[in-house]
Amino acid sequence: MAIIEVEDLVKRYGDHTAVDGVGFAVEQGEIFGILGPNGAGKTTTVECVEGLRVPDGGTIRVCGIDPRSETGELRQLLGAQLQESELPDKLKVGEAMELYGSFYREPADWRELLGILDLTDKIGTQFRRLSGGQKQRLSIALALIGNPRVAVLDELTTGLDPQARRDAWGLIERVRDRGVTILLVTHFMEEAERLCDRIAVIDSGRVVALDTPAGLVAGVDDRQRIRFRPSAPLDHSVLTALPEVASVDRAGDQLVVTGTGDLLLAVTTVLARNQVTAAGLRVEQASLDDAFVALTGRTIDS
Repeated sequence: MAIIEVEDLVKRYGDHTAVDGVGFAVEQGEIFGILGPNGAGKTTTVECVEGLRVPDGGTIRVCGIDPRSETGELRQLLGAQLQESELPDKLKVGEAMELYGSFYREPADWRELLGILDLTDKIGTQFRRLSGGQKQRLSIALALIGNPRVAVLDELTTGLDPQARRDAWGLIERVRDRGVTILLVTHFMEEAERLCDRIAVIDSGRVVALDTPAGLVAGVDDRQRIRFRPSAPLDHSVLTALPEVASVDRAGDQLVVTGTGDLLLAVTTVLARNQVTAAGLRVEQASLDDAFVALTGRTIDS
């Protein structure tokens, strides 16, 4: 069952079309990613979903609600962590949670939320004294205070160090485990690959691909490469005879075996049969970065 439906969405700013016919559907309980470079139209798209911007064309439904005409009801069903969100410097964490909770008919237990997000010991701390990671966790708590069915997280981990980013990923998975459907906007490939059930790749205001992370990669290149140094001379024909192997090449003292399917098992079985060990064995395959470049013709940061 689709909880978010977007069809032929268009948004213009003067002569510039920021979103040009975007369409996708998000299923109940998914972490659905919107991936693309800066300026691709990601944030404009989700701001239309959130009812923060009025589109110039297309239709949007969130839990069956039109964000343009039923904004008040949408606020009770959708929580949002914006790309840039600040609170008054002297506002304390507990005060912020209590204030935001007052905006909803059936707010969550904010003390429980702070416990889940490891912020209980910060209840009396002013916003200005929180670390970057703590501010991000607080923004998630504020997005969830209304017991939403949908949470929109926009560039949640931008500016965080690698450990804080991974901590945030764990929190997102815990939020989904609470039954919340998540629309995640990101330009971090590793983040999208780790968290998302499906991803819409947006470039120049259009959806250029929509699939699971694995499906996006497989659609570009499903081949694997195995690199290793054989402990003894090996006739290449022993490997090329395998149905999983497409080619065998030499790179210095290494062999590079390219193929598909259960390539690793097939190759290591043959090596063992021929009493050859594989030193420095490494398996390589296409990544989401590779898929993005193939789909858009540029890197995520270009």
